[in-house]
Amino acid sequence: MNDTSVNPTMKANDSEPLVRASSITVSYGAKRALDDVSFTIPKGRVVGLLGHNGAGKTTLMKAMVGLLPATGELTVLGRRPVRERVELLEQVCYIPDVAILPRWARVGELVTLMSGLHPRFSAERARALLKRTSVGLDDKVKSLSKGMVVQAHLALTAAIDARLMILDEPTLGLDVLSRKAFYEMLIDEWCDGERSVLVSTHQVEEIETLLSDVLMLNEGKLVLSTSLADIEERFVALAHAPAVAEQVAAAHPLLRYRLGPGGPAALFDGAPPPAVMSLGQRVRPSLVDLFVALTRRPELDRTQF
Repeated sequence: MNDTSVNPTMKANDSEPLVRASSITVSYGAKRALDDVSFTIPKGRVVGLLGHNGAGKTTLMKAMVGLLPATGELTVLGRRPVRERVELLEQVCYIPDVAILPRWARVGELVTLMSGLHPRFSAERARALLKRTSVGLDDKVKSLSKGMVVQAHLALTAAIDARLMILDEPTLGLDVLSRKAFYEMLIDEWCDGERSVLVSTHQVEEIETLLSDVLMLNEGKLVLSTSLADIEERFVALAHAPAVAEQVAAAHPLLRYRLGPGGPAALFDGAPPPAVMSLGQRVRPSLVDLFVALTRRPELDRTQF
Protein backbone atom coordinates (compact mmCIF):
# COMPACT_ATOMS: atom_id res chain seq x y z
CA MET A 1 0.00 0.00 0.00
CA ASN A 2 1.37 3.42 -0.92
CA ASP A 3 1.86 6.12 1.70
CA THR A 4 -1.36 8.12 1.98
CA SER A 5 -0.01 10.94 4.15
CA VAL A 6 -0.31 13.65 1.49
CA ASN A 7 -1.18 17.18 2.51
CA PRO A 8 -4.19 18.27 0.38
CA THR A 9 -2.64 21.69 -0.21
CA MET A 10 0.89 20.50 -0.97
CA LYS A 11 2.06 21.32 -4.49
CA ALA A 12 4.19 18.92 -6.52
CA ASN A 13 7.95 19.16 -6.04
CA ASP A 14 11.01 17.23 -7.06
CA SER A 15 10.74 14.72 -4.21
CA GLU A 16 7.05 13.93 -4.70
CA PRO A 17 5.58 11.66 -7.37
CA LEU A 18 3.54 13.53 -9.95
CA VAL A 19 0.67 11.14 -9.24
CA ARG A 20 -0.06 9.34 -6.00
CA ALA A 21 -3.05 7.01 -5.77
CA SER A 22 -3.80 4.97 -2.67
CA SER A 23 -6.79 2.64 -2.43
CA ILE A 24 -8.87 4.67 -4.88
CA THR A 25 -12.28 3.31 -5.81
CA VAL A 26 -14.86 4.56 -8.30
CA SER A 27 -18.32 3.00 -8.47
CA TYR A 28 -21.22 3.24 -10.89
CA GLY A 29 -24.10 2.04 -8.75
CA ALA A 30 -23.26 -1.45 -7.55
CA LYS A 31 -20.44 -1.88 -10.08
CA ARG A 32 -16.90 -0.93 -9.09
CA ALA A 33 -15.14 0.49 -12.14
CA LEU A 34 -11.98 0.93 -10.05
CA ASP A 35 -11.46 -1.27 -7.03
CA ASP A 36 -8.82 -0.36 -4.40
CA VAL A 37 -6.19 0.84 -6.89
CA SER A 38 -2.81 2.10 -5.64
CA PHE A 39 0.20 3.35 -7.63
CA THR A 40 2.57 6.29 -8.10
CA ILE A 41 3.96 8.01 -11.20
CA PRO A 42 7.31 9.77 -10.69
CA LYS A 43 8.55 12.53 -12.95
CA GLY A 44 10.23 11.71 -16.26
CA ARG A 45 8.28 8.50 -16.97
CA VAL A 46 6.30 7.20 -19.95
CA VAL A 47 3.64 4.93 -18.47
CA GLY A 48 1.45 2.57 -20.47
CA LEU A 49 -2.06 1.99 -19.09
CA LEU A 50 -3.27 -1.37 -20.35
CA GLY A 51 -6.52 -3.26 -19.97
CA HIS A 52 -9.40 -4.77 -21.90
CA ASN A 53 -12.39 -2.61 -22.81
CA GLY A 54 -14.27 -1.94 -19.59
CA ALA A 55 -11.24 -2.60 -17.37
CA GLY A 56 -11.39 0.91 -15.87
CA LYS A 57 -8.75 2.78 -17.89
CA THR A 58 -10.89 5.75 -18.93
CA THR A 59 -12.47 5.91 -15.47
CA LEU A 60 -8.99 6.19 -13.93
CA MET A 61 -7.95 8.94 -16.32
CA LYS A 62 -11.16 10.90 -15.70
CA ALA A 63 -10.64 10.60 -11.95
CA MET A 64 -7.08 11.94 -12.36
CA VAL A 65 -8.32 15.10 -14.08
CA GLY A 66 -11.23 15.66 -11.71
CA LEU A 67 -14.06 14.56 -13.98
CA LEU A 68 -15.07 11.75 -11.62
CA PRO A 69 -14.94 11.63 -7.81
CA ALA A 70 -13.02 8.76 -6.24
CA THR A 71 -12.81 7.47 -2.70
CA GLY A 72 -9.39 6.83 -1.21
CA GLU A 73 -6.40 9.13 -1.61
CA LEU A 74 -5.63 10.65 -5.03
CA THR A 75 -3.31 13.57 -5.68
CA VAL A 76 -2.02 14.77 -9.04
CA LEU A 77 0.84 17.29 -8.93
CA GLY A 78 0.09 17.57 -5.23
CA ARG A 79 -3.52 18.62 -5.83
CA ARG A 80 -6.89 16.98 -5.25
CA PRO A 81 -8.32 16.59 -8.77
CA VAL A 82 -11.97 17.36 -8.04
CA ARG A 83 -11.41 20.05 -5.42
CA GLU A 84 -8.59 21.86 -7.27
CA ARG A 85 -9.44 21.02 -10.86
CA VAL A 86 -8.99 24.51 -12.32
CA GLU A 87 -5.49 24.89 -10.86
CA LEU A 88 -4.61 21.31 -11.77
CA LEU A 89 -5.51 21.68 -15.44
CA GLU A 90 -3.00 24.50 -15.79
CA GLN A 91 -0.28 21.84 -15.57
CA VAL A 92 -2.03 18.70 -16.85
CA CYS A 93 -2.82 18.00 -20.52
CA TYR A 94 -5.63 15.54 -21.24
CA ILE A 95 -6.44 14.17 -24.69
CA PRO A 96 -9.49 11.86 -24.63
CA ASP A 97 -10.03 9.02 -27.06
CA VAL A 98 -11.62 11.30 -29.67
CA ALA A 99 -9.62 14.32 -30.81
CA ILE A 100 -12.26 17.01 -31.32
CA LEU A 101 -11.41 20.40 -32.80
CA PRO A 102 -13.97 22.92 -34.11
CA ARG A 103 -14.46 22.06 -37.78
CA TRP A 104 -15.14 25.65 -38.83
CA ALA A 105 -11.81 26.98 -37.57
CA ARG A 106 -8.48 27.32 -39.29
CA VAL A 107 -5.53 25.85 -37.44
CA GLY A 108 -3.91 29.26 -37.03
CA GLU A 109 -7.10 30.54 -35.44
CA LEU A 110 -6.94 27.71 -32.90
CA VAL A 111 -3.41 28.76 -31.98
CA THR A 112 -4.69 32.30 -31.33
CA LEU A 113 -7.67 30.95 -29.39
CA MET A 114 -5.47 28.79 -27.17
CA SER A 115 -3.23 31.79 -26.45
CA GLY A 116 -6.19 33.53 -24.85
CA LEU A 117 -7.56 30.48 -23.05
CA HIS A 118 -4.55 28.88 -21.37
CA PRO A 119 -1.97 30.84 -19.34
CA ARG A 120 0.78 28.30 -20.04
CA PHE A 121 0.21 27.95 -23.78
CA SER A 122 3.00 29.04 -26.15
CA ALA A 123 1.84 30.06 -29.63
CA GLU A 124 5.45 30.08 -30.82
CA ARG A 125 5.98 26.51 -29.69
CA ALA A 126 2.67 25.40 -31.22
CA ARG A 127 3.68 26.80 -34.60
CA ALA A 128 7.07 25.08 -34.33
CA LEU A 129 5.42 21.75 -33.52
CA LEU A 130 2.95 22.10 -36.38
CA LYS A 131 5.90 22.42 -38.76
CA ARG A 132 6.71 18.80 -37.90
CA THR A 133 3.34 17.76 -39.32
CA SER A 134 1.62 18.07 -42.68
CA VAL A 135 -0.88 20.51 -41.13
CA GLY A 136 -0.71 24.13 -42.22
CA LEU A 137 -1.82 27.16 -40.23
CA ASP A 138 -4.27 28.13 -42.99
CA ASP A 139 -5.85 24.67 -43.15
CA LYS A 140 -9.42 24.36 -41.98
CA VAL A 141 -10.07 21.55 -39.51
CA LYS A 142 -12.90 20.20 -41.68
CA SER A 143 -10.41 19.64 -44.52
CA LEU A 144 -8.00 17.57 -42.40
CA SER A 145 -7.84 13.79 -42.27
CA LYS A 146 -8.36 12.08 -38.93
CA GLY A 147 -4.62 11.55 -38.56
CA MET A 148 -3.94 15.22 -39.26
CA VAL A 149 -6.54 16.29 -36.69
CA VAL A 150 -4.87 14.09 -34.07
CA GLN A 151 -1.43 15.51 -34.87
CA ALA A 152 -2.77 19.07 -34.74
CA HIS A 153 -4.41 18.30 -31.39
CA LEU A 154 -1.12 16.96 -30.02
CA ALA A 155 0.80 20.00 -31.27
CA LEU A 156 -1.65 22.35 -29.54
CA THR A 157 -1.61 20.30 -26.36
CA ALA A 158 2.15 19.85 -26.25
CA ALA A 159 2.58 23.62 -26.54
CA ILE A 160 1.22 23.92 -23.00
CA ASP A 161 3.94 24.12 -20.36
CA ALA A 162 2.54 21.22 -18.35
CA ARG A 163 4.10 18.52 -16.18
CA LEU A 164 1.79 15.60 -16.99
CA MET A 165 0.09 14.49 -20.21
CA ILE A 166 -2.76 11.97 -20.09
CA LEU A 167 -3.66 10.29 -23.38
CA ASP A 168 -6.69 8.02 -23.75
CA GLU A 169 -6.33 5.94 -26.94
CA PRO A 170 -4.84 8.94 -28.78
CA THR A 171 -4.19 7.08 -32.06
CA LEU A 172 -7.45 5.13 -32.24
CA GLY A 173 -8.42 4.55 -35.87
CA LEU A 174 -5.18 5.89 -37.33
CA ASP A 175 -3.03 4.03 -39.85
CA VAL A 176 0.40 2.77 -38.83
CA LEU A 177 2.31 5.73 -40.36
CA SER A 178 0.12 8.27 -38.57
CA ARG A 179 0.54 6.40 -35.28
CA LYS A 180 4.32 6.32 -35.72
CA ALA A 181 4.45 10.07 -36.47
CA PHE A 182 2.29 10.82 -33.43
CA TYR A 183 4.50 8.93 -30.99
CA GLU A 184 7.73 10.26 -32.52
CA MET A 185 6.53 13.82 -32.00
CA LEU A 186 5.36 13.04 -28.47
CA ILE A 187 8.68 11.55 -27.40
CA ASP A 188 10.92 14.01 -29.26
CA GLU A 189 9.09 17.21 -28.41
CA TRP A 190 7.46 16.67 -25.03
CA CYS A 191 9.31 14.06 -22.98
CA ASP A 192 12.29 15.79 -21.38
CA GLY A 193 13.05 13.73 -18.27
CA GLU A 194 11.00 16.02 -16.04
CA ARG A 195 7.48 15.62 -17.44
CA SER A 196 5.56 12.35 -17.51
CA VAL A 197 3.07 10.76 -19.88
CA LEU A 198 0.29 8.30 -19.09
CA VAL A 199 -1.01 6.68 -22.28
CA SER A 200 -3.79 4.16 -22.70
CA THR A 201 -3.62 2.15 -25.92
CA HIS A 202 -4.48 -1.18 -27.51
CA GLN A 203 -1.40 -1.01 -29.78
CA VAL A 204 0.80 -2.55 -27.10
CA GLU A 205 3.45 -3.86 -29.50
CA GLU A 206 3.93 -0.43 -31.06
CA ILE A 207 4.60 1.50 -27.86
CA GLU A 208 6.39 -1.11 -25.76
CA THR A 209 9.80 0.30 -26.70
CA LEU A 210 8.68 3.81 -25.70
CA LEU A 211 7.49 2.89 -22.21
CA SER A 212 9.40 3.07 -18.96
CA ASP A 213 6.56 1.68 -16.82
CA VAL A 214 3.25 -0.13 -17.11
CA LEU A 215 -0.02 -0.10 -15.18
CA MET A 216 -2.31 -3.03 -15.98
CA LEU A 217 -6.00 -3.09 -15.04
CA ASN A 218 -8.32 -6.09 -15.08
CA GLU A 219 -11.98 -5.65 -14.17
CA GLY A 220 -11.21 -2.56 -12.12
CA LYS A 221 -8.30 -4.05 -10.19
CA LEU A 222 -4.65 -3.15 -10.70
CA VAL A 223 -2.92 -6.44 -11.52
CA LEU A 224 0.50 -4.98 -12.34
CA SER A 225 2.36 -1.75 -11.57
CA THR A 226 6.04 -1.92 -12.43
CA SER A 227 8.84 -0.68 -14.64
CA LEU A 228 9.68 -2.53 -17.84
CA ALA A 229 13.15 -3.19 -16.45
CA ASP A 230 11.63 -4.99 -13.46
CA ILE A 231 9.40 -7.07 -15.74
CA GLU A 232 12.46 -8.77 -17.21
CA GLU A 233 13.78 -9.44 -13.71
CA ARG A 234 10.54 -10.78 -12.27
CA PHE A 235 8.90 -12.72 -15.12
CA VAL A 236 10.52 -15.66 -16.90
CA ALA A 237 9.53 -16.82 -20.38
CA LEU A 238 10.77 -20.28 -21.29
CA ALA A 239 10.86 -21.56 -24.87
CA HIS A 240 10.78 -25.34 -24.97
CA ALA A 241 10.24 -28.33 -27.24
CA PRO A 242 6.72 -29.77 -27.66
CA ALA A 243 7.93 -33.08 -26.21
CA VAL A 244 8.41 -31.56 -22.74
CA ALA A 245 5.19 -29.49 -22.71
CA GLU A 246 3.53 -31.60 -20.01
CA GLN A 247 6.55 -31.32 -17.71
CA VAL A 248 6.62 -27.55 -18.13
CA ALA A 249 2.84 -27.32 -17.54
CA ALA A 250 3.25 -29.23 -14.27
CA ALA A 251 5.19 -26.23 -12.91
CA HIS A 252 1.99 -24.13 -13.25
CA PRO A 253 3.07 -21.25 -15.54
CA LEU A 254 0.95 -18.13 -15.79
CA LEU A 255 0.52 -18.75 -19.51
CA ARG A 256 1.35 -21.31 -22.15
CA TYR A 257 1.53 -19.94 -25.66
CA ARG A 258 3.21 -20.26 -29.04
CA LEU A 259 6.37 -18.20 -29.56
CA GLY A 260 5.85 -17.36 -33.23
CA PRO A 261 7.47 -20.00 -35.46
CA GLY A 262 9.76 -20.98 -32.60
CA GLY A 263 7.35 -23.42 -30.97
CA PRO A 264 5.72 -23.49 -27.52
CA ALA A 265 6.68 -21.30 -24.58
CA ALA A 266 5.59 -20.77 -20.99
CA LEU A 267 5.52 -17.63 -18.86
CA PHE A 268 6.26 -17.79 -15.13
CA ASP A 269 5.99 -15.24 -12.34
CA GLY A 270 9.49 -15.77 -10.98
CA ALA A 271 11.93 -18.46 -11.98
CA PRO A 272 10.54 -22.01 -12.21
CA PRO A 273 12.40 -24.87 -10.51
CA PRO A 274 15.87 -25.54 -11.97
CA ALA A 275 14.69 -28.88 -13.36
CA VAL A 276 12.06 -27.05 -15.41
CA MET A 277 14.47 -24.31 -16.52
CA SER A 278 16.75 -27.01 -17.90
CA LEU A 279 13.98 -28.13 -20.25
CA GLY A 280 14.14 -24.99 -22.38
CA GLN A 281 15.75 -21.64 -23.06
CA ARG A 282 14.91 -18.38 -21.35
CA VAL A 283 13.62 -15.70 -23.71
CA ARG A 284 12.50 -12.12 -23.21
CA PRO A 285 8.84 -11.95 -22.10
CA SER A 286 6.81 -9.59 -24.28
CA LEU A 287 4.40 -7.10 -22.79
CA VAL A 288 1.61 -8.54 -24.95
CA ASP A 289 2.09 -12.05 -23.57
CA LEU A 290 2.27 -10.71 -20.02
CA PHE A 291 -0.94 -8.78 -20.64
CA VAL A 292 -2.67 -11.96 -21.85
CA ALA A 293 -1.35 -13.90 -18.85
CA LEU A 294 -2.60 -11.43 -16.24
CA THR A 295 -5.92 -10.43 -17.80
CA ARG A 296 -7.03 -13.44 -19.85
CA ARG A 297 -10.43 -14.98 -19.54
CA PRO A 298 -10.61 -18.77 -19.19
CA GLU A 299 -12.32 -19.19 -22.56
CA LEU A 300 -9.42 -17.34 -24.23
CA ASP A 301 -6.63 -19.30 -22.56
CA ARG A 302 -3.98 -20.16 -25.13
CA THR A 303 -2.83 -23.58 -24.01
CA GLN A 304 -3.16 -25.63 -27.20
CA PHE A 305 -0.23 -26.33 -29.48
